[in-house]
Order: sequence, then C-alpha cells, then structure tokens
Amino acid sequence: MGTVTLGVSIAVPEPYGSSLQELRAGFGDVAAHGIPTHVTLVPPTEVAADRLPAVRAHLAAVAAAGRSFAMRLTGTGTFRPLSPVVFVQVVEGGPDCTRLQGQVRDPKGPLDRELSFPYHPHVTVAHGISEEAMDRAYSELADYAAEWICSGFALYEQGSDGVWRKLREYPFGSGASGVPAQLGSVTDSSAPAGAGEATVRRS
Repeated sequence: MGTVTLGVSIAVPEPYGSSLQELRAGFGDVAAHGIPTHVTLVPPTEVAADRLPAVRAHLAAVAAAGRSFAMRLTGTGTFRPLSPVVFVQVVEGGPDCTRLQGQVRDPKGPLDRELSFPYHPHVTVAHGISEEAMDRAYSELADYAAEWICSGFALYEQGSDGVWRKLREYPFGSGASGVPAQLGSVTDSSAPAGAGEATVRRS
C-alpha cells in the first residue's frame, strides 16, 4: 500500500504570498519555491494513499462548519534556538487558526498526529539557512504587515521532487467535498483558499 505526504494550511493571498516566497528565496532558502506561503494547520503528515477519500470528507466537514475570520500579519519572530526558523507573526486570527487546526487534527479523524512543538500560527520566511541570513530576514521584514479575510483552507501534497502542490480547496460554509485545485505552478497568482480582500504594508 502506497503512502502520500499531506499538509493542510491557510494560504497567504496573492500577490502577497508570492512576494513573501520571493523574499524567502532571496534570503537563501532553497526550498522556498517549492513551498507556497502559508499558515500551517497540519504539518507534513504521511498517510496511506487509500485514506485520501476519508481525509477529504473530514476536511469538507470541518470547512462546512467554519466561518470566515480576519487575519493580520505584523513584524517578525523566531523559534531559534529550538528550531532554525524566522517567521512573520500572526497578530490577528491566531486563536481562530488554533481552533481550526485542532478540529482538523481531531483525534478521531484521519489526520490525528502528535506535534513536535506546541502549535503556534506563523508564516515562515526563513528555515534552516545561515544565522546571518536568518538575522537578515528577521530585520528586513520587521515592519512587514498584511491583512485579509480568511475564507477557507486547502489540502496539499508533497511530490517526490519536494514541491508542495494544492490538491483541493475547502471554503468555509460549503457543504461540498471541496473544490479541486486548478493545475498550475506553486506560485500561481490566482487567489488561493483562505484569500479574501487583502491589504499589505511594508515600510
């Protein structure tokens, strides 16, 4: 029986997702172009391929009961020295993300898993690069700010090439089994799940 590596996340809407992705690449994070900019709900999780229908049904049920909420990013933070990560902080919408990830990782559901660290919603902008480069990311994005209305989340699969690709979108309040993702690159400029009217400021 084969397995697939899945993740569930809230996409940062365009054009801001791609902008942060390019900045992440510019800091020297070679994995940046394979990872759409996001707020994680379920980290990389290996599941049996034949469990995909159950995963999709579970996510559809969570989304159907969900409601849109405001998201706002401001400034930077880091998990160093515990983990080599610099991130943009989620300053509004964090409790909603925490509640949502708990529902997605329901112990009775197909995506139940233990986390390596306590859940902390964030948007990674540097991971596993030199300390100097992480310091640069932390400093250069210290005044970054963006906000939008989160209207859903999405299911992603990591390919054998290490690239994460969107499988299906799950808008809140929808009773459907999800919306299949359009084929395209991971930097497709179309509005992703979780996107609403967005504004951004970077001084």
